[in-house]
Amino acid sequence: MNAAHASDPAMLSLNPANCEPRQIYKLMTGIIVPRPVALVSTMDRNGVANLAPFSFFSGVGSNPPTVLFCPTLRAPIGAASNLRSEMRKDSLRNVEETGEFVVNIVSEAIAAAANASAAEVPPEVDEFVLAGLTPQASEMVRPPRVAESPAQMECKLLQVIYTSRAPGGGVIVLGEVVRFHVREDLLENFRIDPAGLDAVGRMAGNTWVRTRDRIELVRPK
Repeated sequence: MNAAHASDPAMLSLNPANCEPRQIYKLMTGIIVPRPVALVSTMDRNGVANLAPFSFFSGVGSNPPTVLFCPTLRAPIGAASNLRSEMRKDSLRNVEETGEFVVNIVSEAIAAAANASAAEVPPEVDEFVLAGLTPQASEMVRPPRVAESPAQMECKLLQVIYTSRAPGGGVIVLGEVVRFHVREDLLENFRIDPAGLDAVGRMAGNTWVRTRDRIELVRPK
């Protein structure tokens, strides 16, 4: 490993224990980039649909096909204020109560709509309507898919892991994919056309990123 040159910028060492959770969140979302966006659709016990984007999202394995997304616990405001008193976001509460969700991939064409679905609204508000997106019946789960999404994964809950019960704590939601839906023109021999998928990702703050500037590197054998 090459030693650092004297002219290189100094490295800062930050102890998370000495920082506020919001500061750490800003650090992590600035370092862990770009992040794919899961537009997660769920349904509560009363049949009310919910839709929300999550950029802490990834695949886990292919046997069984497993994905994860990570909601963050929020600080409760309190029931007396008539605002939220529940630390869990609607998506997490719905998944824990019903055991089902759908991951809808976000293309640039629906990026603004996905962003609109992130608004803090009461649980009875249908974000499909708020975002102007079309619910489409799923095959194996109750939550609807997003018809405008180029690829969707219907999921059954496997496990929920709380890293902390405090505000800002992360929650890992693991789900097994029980149905894949992919737009026909994007699929050839199980390979997805990245140009046609036109997925977007998240950077820090309000910055999103396109995935059109790509490079190819052949993995060494």
